[in-house]
Amino acid sequence: MAKKKQKQHGHKQPERSEREPGNTLADQLQNDVVEKLKLAKKQMQDAEREQEEERQAQAAFDRKQKEKNKSFAELLDDYDMKGNKF
Repeated sequence: MAKKKQKQHGHKQPERSEREPGNTLADQLQNDVVEKLKLAKKQMQDAEREQEEERQAQAAFDRKQKEKNKSFAELLDDYDMKGNKF
């Protein structure tokens, strides 16, 4: 015996193509407002990228300064860890 599929008689959500224009937020807002929001988003992303680059540059500078200011004992310890023992 084959089972029959039951038909659902509930309310079905209309698909996007069936929706009336103006239902999305972008459609409801004026184009200039949307453009301002996109510009603000781009500026925020640029500012975040710039801060990350600055943080990385500062970290590299700090590493170089630390290496530059090492004592002879610290340099000798580093050499023992990296170099060959004779």
